[in-house]
Amino acid sequence: MAAATITSKGQVTIPKEVRKALSLETGDRVAFVVRDDGVAEMHRETVELMSLFGAIKPRVKGVSLRDMDDAIRRSTARK
Repeated sequence: MAAATITSKGQVTIPKEVRKALSLETGDRVAFVVRDDGVAEMHRETVELMSLFGAIKPRVKGVSLRDMDDAIRRSTARK
């Protein structure tokens, strides 16, 4: 059985064998459930792909066809 010590800040380092068993990597999130019988469970938290929709804003609002044609002409002229 793996064991860990709680720091003064309430933090715990998850033992390597547990991280490996749950395929946990740096930056992953975990969820905790405390059952009625007092047993605490830790689960790898998964993210629904659609919940990420809109999380990244595009930098360019759009490019006109004329701008694309001009860029293509400039590119082919260099070759």
